[in-house]
Amino acid sequence: MLTRKQHELLVFIDERLNRDGVSPSFDEMKEALGLKSKSGIHRLITALEERGFIRRLPHRARALEVLKIPEATKQPKAPPPRIAERPRPPAAVIRPEFGSPPVREVRTADEIVTLPLYGRIAAGVPIEAVRTESSIDIPASLIGNGDHFALEVVGDSMVDAGILEGDTVIVQRCETAENGTIVVAFVDGEEVTLKRWRRKGNAIALEPANARYETRIFGADRVRVQGRLAGLIRRY
Repeated sequence: MLTRKQHELLVFIDERLNRDGVSPSFDEMKEALGLKSKSGIHRLITALEERGFIRRLPHRARALEVLKIPEATKQPKAPPPRIAERPRPPAAVIRPEFGSPPVREVRTADEIVTLPLYGRIAAGVPIEAVRTESSIDIPASLIGNGDHFALEVVGDSMVDAGILEGDTVIVQRCETAENGTIVVAFVDGEEVTLKRWRRKGNAIALEPANARYETRIFGADRVRVQGRLAGLIRRY
């Protein structure tokens, strides 16, 4: 599945190719999508190329070819969590240590909750989230109150916090976080990353848990919390 920005750019390029016979410039793409810099366009084009939607033609400036267009013009809404009729065997679940545990509802041990699995999230350099129609089943007793979803981890920048590539993190939706909390952060309206959150004044620091990576600093208006880490699933 494509992100909203990826889909918008793909449709814009296709429309301009059909109308003018030449792909739009990077400045035109930036203005059409309302982005602040052309670096965001470069990331979107690379993502579309990797997913097989466009192709760059060699030895020609502004030469892009649209290979396919998704049938759906809108991203499907993720289904709300539901209780499965019959339980399934759970995978090994590790509870990370952070903050105070959420208040839990009283649930029976054999209840299973199905959470939407939205795609992959970076634990290194931020990447755009890839929304999918997948889901994952976990024991209901392992999550607290509130809405939850799951994401697959890519990268190794959170290894010292016990979060490895290939892990699936369970996230509780929220819009605020205390300093030191591991959160899903939405950066510049198009990138999602898993990092430790710290705020000082109007600056937001997204801290990795790996000495090989540097802390990234953003203005408060560039970063939004989408959820806090609530659990982790690892398959052996």
